[in-house]
Amino acid sequence: MGVVVEARRIALDERVALKFLLAEYAHHPEAATRFLREARAAVKIKSEHVARVSDVGTLDSGAPYMVMEYLDGSDLSQVLETRGNLPIDDAIDFLIQGCEAIAEAHSYGIVHRDLKPANLFVSKRPNGNFIVKVLDFGISKMAEPGVDNLTKTTAAMGSALYMSPEQM
Repeated sequence: MGVVVEARRIALDERVALKFLLAEYAHHPEAATRFLREARAAVKIKSEHVARVSDVGTLDSGAPYMVMEYLDGSDLSQVLETRGNLPIDDAIDFLIQGCEAIAEAHSYGIVHRDLKPANLFVSKRPNGNFIVKVLDFGISKMAEPGVDNLTKTTAAMGSALYMSPEQM
């Protein structure tokens, strides 16, 4: 539903990622609400294992966008496609890092609902060690009073291959 591009924050001379809602979804109220929910969820979670969101806004066309930290690397699905199976130590490390992010999300009442290799981004720290960042809280559910419930109880959310058994 969105596209991410590299950009530069001129005033700070900083590389950032800009995420835009695709034109066909930009004026759909539910899509725009989910987009904003993704930004709010990511801002709440301070884990180093969640991509930071630093700003949101609206283009002159009315389409929403968010400014995120720039990540250099690949999502885990691309890593697996390129490298094949991971060494067991890396697989465990990546899983633990993702779990740290999700544990913090759960502490805020946020349920991701679309965990899959494509939403785990593998980058490198300055010291060369791998770091995993959880991406895309767009279909997350927030257990907060006053938060719009965009999903009916019977709605299936997420990617079929990674969906929980109770949703299937």
